[in-house]
Amino acid sequence: MLKRTLIGLLRSHEQTGDRAKDPLLKSHLYKLSKDKAWEEVVSTLKKMQGYKLLHEVQSVGEIVLEKRTAFGRTMDITVSVISVNPLTSAVDIYSASRGSLGDLGSNYRVILDLYRTLDKKLAAVKVSS
Repeated sequence: MLKRTLIGLLRSHEQTGDRAKDPLLKSHLYKLSKDKAWEEVVSTLKKMQGYKLLHEVQSVGEIVLEKRTAFGRTMDITVSVISVNPLTSAVDIYSASRGSLGDLGSNYRVILDLYRTLDKKLAAVKVSS
């Protein structure tokens, strides 16, 4: 966690992907079609405290959220639902803080929080990596 805070001094964004070096930032896969995964992810994100859903584009598979930190900074979060194959979908997250300096690792913690919530809701269909 100290490493993330130090990295966060300079960097004010974080993203997940299938090539991420950090295993916690790898794409999360679910055994659901893209449409079913979309419905589950959107309904889960709408219920989360502290996050404001700005807009969603189902055709592209993107959901844009906003979160205010305790220090008044605003974070822009994009959640992407991607079809890997007809029966499997991936969820990737990009989080960036508005402002000049780094985020002290808050984007990293937000991504882990979102994944934790989604994994809890979709535990039955999560593909273990």
